[in-house]
Amino acid sequence: MNKTNDWLKLRQDFPILNQTVHGKPLVYFDNAATSQKPRAVIDALVHYYERDNANVHRGIHELSNRSTNAFEAARARAARFINAKSADEIIWTRGTTEGINLVAAAWGAKYLNAGDVILLTELEHHSNLVPWQMIAQRTGAKVAYLPVTGDEGTLDLSKLDSLLTSQVKLLSMVHVSNSMGTLNPVAEICARAKKLGIVTLVDGAQSAGHLPVDVQAIGCDFFAFSGHKICGPTGIGALYGRTEILETLPPYQGGGEMILSVGFHQTEFKHAPHRFEAGTPDISGPIGLHAAMDYLDAIGREKIWQHDQELANYAYEKLSALNNIRLFGPKKNRAGLVSFLLKDVHAHDVVTLADQGGVALRGGHHCTQPLMHKLGVESTARASFYFYNTRSEVDRFVEVVQEIQKFFGQ
Repeated sequence: MNKTNDWLKLRQDFPILNQTVHGKPLVYFDNAATSQKPRAVIDALVHYYERDNANVHRGIHELSNRSTNAFEAARARAARFINAKSADEIIWTRGTTEGINLVAAAWGAKYLNAGDVILLTELEHHSNLVPWQMIAQRTGAKVAYLPVTGDEGTLDLSKLDSLLTSQVKLLSMVHVSNSMGTLNPVAEICARAKKLGIVTLVDGAQSAGHLPVDVQAIGCDFFAFSGHKICGPTGIGALYGRTEILETLPPYQGGGEMILSVGFHQTEFKHAPHRFEAGTPDISGPIGLHAAMDYLDAIGREKIWQHDQELANYAYEKLSALNNIRLFGPKKNRAGLVSFLLKDVHAHDVVTLADQGGVALRGGHHCTQPLMHKLGVESTARASFYFYNTRSEVDRFVEVVQEIQKFFGQ
């Protein structure tokens, strides 16, 4: 699958890529925000709605049976996708954000007290930062941060031991940075935290669909990822939690589906994962996600990771040759994205002009405002890649950046 023609063949599975934007062939480099969907996923959704649409678990008619079987088969598939021990360790959510909020609300409300510390990193997306600030305010806990080192955006692990104090109850960190492309050594960090009895959560939004993930090898207690970033539908995600911890947690929300029995004054809840899934769920989402996980693993995520890295290194090298440009993220072992700034040009202007050339980028703080402030910038422009992107698209992207520089007299 590492031959150019093989990757080009896969592009044909994505109908959306075969179009022009402003009269130019579309170059979609906003994959860190959301990925495109292959025909296999689209067909799975159509098949469900045309043939099997019914509510899950509660019905005993044929359509409900089919829907329930497909819904739970997707849960088992998600467990295999990240090598969880059991499907019962997979909770369906709307995405990484809701997964982290669930842990903050359910685990945090039960176990955090005044004076406790939640340790994060300065690389965190707002979804792995704001929920912890909120629960800290409610419980009297404090939030501390493992710092990054300069524009390369790597964690300063020399500070980790001094930060892993007896007050730290939870460590939550991103696996792959959405704004810097940093791949964090999550297994090493989780092991160091585990020795001290610290609960760990890994934000896998940018990693689950790009590289092989094994939550048992990582050693984390929680792992969250989003379907829409791994070729699946929007509005669906999964939270992995170790059974031993999930069974100690109260429900995140109340309602139908998550109960064993309800009286006027007392309710008995189901075991995990169902106690965390109140109400009618997104049924088509897991079914589409199942198709996406099958699709990605048929390619091989280790091959996808290699392809993404090759494109990112190629783009970094081409951009490095330009004048008046500032690049962010690690020079080596970079995930499939490149963030940059042109001298005296706002990132939004870069993205707007790139769009006129048919190139879809992302500009802004990328939901990492504290990191941007640490770097002394308000925003960056970001090109993020996936397996259906090509070197020729990178060449076109670099040409567009040069045209933007000329436009601004650089």
